[in-house]
Formats: sequence, C-alpha cells, structure tokens
Amino acid sequence: MVKDNSLSDRIFNICNITFMLILIVLTLYPFWYSIIGSFNTGTDYARGGVYLWTRDFTLSNYKALFSDNALIKAFGVTISRTIIGTVTHVLFTSMFAYAFSRPNLKLKNAYATIGLMSMYLSGGLIPYFILLNSLGLYNSFLVYIIPALFSFWNVILFRSYFAELPDALIESAKIDGAGEYRIFFTMILPLSKPVMAAIALFTAVGHWNAYYDSMVYTLGSELQTVQLYILKLIQSTEAALLLANMSTSTAAGQGAVTTTTLQLAAMVAASLPIIVIYPFVQKFFIKGMLIGSVKG
Repeated sequence: MVKDNSLSDRIFNICNITFMLILIVLTLYPFWYSIIGSFNTGTDYARGGVYLWTRDFTLSNYKALFSDNALIKAFGVTISRTIIGTVTHVLFTSMFAYAFSRPNLKLKNAYATIGLMSMYLSGGLIPYFILLNSLGLYNSFLVYIIPALFSFWNVILFRSYFAELPDALIESAKIDGAGEYRIFFTMILPLSKPVMAAIALFTAVGHWNAYYDSMVYTLGSELQTVQLYILKLIQSTEAALLLANMSTSTAAGQGAVTTTTLQLAAMVAASLPIIVIYPFVQKFFIKGMLIGSVKG
C-alpha cells in the first residue's frame, strides 16, 4: 500500500474532511434542534437559548400529541397505505418489468413509447381528478393504492436488473416444465432482493411523506394522512393551541406544552419511523442503487 504524504494531498484531505463535517452538521442540526425542542417545556423553550441540549426535559409534548385521536387515526391510515402501497407497487411493477424484459414480448416498442410518455406528460390536475371521481376512487382508501401501482421509472430499474440475470436460468426452468408465473415468483423475485429493497424504500418514503393526494382527493379527517395532520397543525395555530390547552387542562401541567413545542414533537414523530427502518434496508438499498453502473 502506497501512502501519499505530499503537502497538496494533505491540504486537500483536511479541506475535504472539514467541508464534509460542516455539511453533516448543517444537515443533521435542524432535526436535532427539533428533537431537543420537542422534549423541552413550552414556556422554557419560549425564553430562547435551547440550541444544543434540552434545558427543561418533559414528555408532555408527546403525551399531548398522542392523546389526540385524530393523530392516532392518521398514523393508522399512513401505516396502512405505506405497507399496502409498497407491497402492491413492487409486485405489480416487477411483474410488468419481467414481462417487459423478455425478448419475445409483442408490441414492446409500443409499451416503451407509452411508458416514456407517461414519465414526462400529464393530463393535468382537473382531468386527473375527474378520472379518479369517475372510477369511484374519490374519498376512498384505494385512491392511495391504485394510482400508485405503477411507475415506468421503476420498470426501467427492474428491467436493468433482470437483464443481468442469465437467460440459461430461465431456459432451464422452462425445460423442467415451469411456467412464467412459477419462474417469476420462485426464481426471479428471490434473486432480486437488492433492487426490490431500493424501490421499496423509495416507494415507502413516498407513501409516508404524501399529503397532497390526501388533501385533494379525500374529504374530512377519516382518510387524512399523518403528514396532512401535521401540515394542518403547523398552518393552523388555533388547532395547535386548542390541543395544547386540552393537554394543559388534563395532565401536562401549566406551560409544559405550547404550540411551538407541540409542532416540533409532531414533526419528529412523523419522521422517526422512516429513520428507524432505513438501517435495516441500507445494505440492499446501496447495492440496488448500483444497478447498471458496472457492466461485467
């Protein structure tokens, strides 16, 4: 191993490390600031100066937040759409991509043209709204699932991975009498964990962070997602103040909860699940992101 000790390389490494450390701090500090604020009492936080560590620790903000039945219901809707939407999207898109990767598929060029057009062209919000309404999806839980079943961009990722699998593997299975569905579910999917993990993570994050479809295509609070709940809590000071006053009058104690600390607690609570899940899929995610970057 050759170790380069030249002055220019040492200066470059020092500048590079310093820049990366500053970038990491700038990236992580806003989230850290939200965490320490959410665990601080409201009146003490309003005095200012809470920058690096909680000064007056309390769990009242989270107790007040999760005492609201609307938030519990919103979490249930978000968790349900994330799990169902991710599973159905990965399954449906991978099935299409497998068929699209086969050389004997008829009208492949037509499918590719339509898919590429759908990536760059859209009918607009009003025609899309009319379409969903005519299909009976408006104000239905399925409005979160069916429109998100398919993504041609993810089809391209799946197809790139399937193209790297040896054709002899599929041909040998056909010689043994296996059909396309059996080949796909028993051979292709088990070998496609990296790309499935990468696409599943992207899809899950998209479902978890979605609020616009809940705001436009649903009515009331029965189907609202947790992100829409937090958006309303942040935009409507009256709603946050009402929830803070309810918690103060019950168990939190005078001044322990304010609208600001309650909003910070809501943001942390909504972000935490994805942060917890990411380390478990990181290995497959990184491998899946390298699809097509190296040709063997």
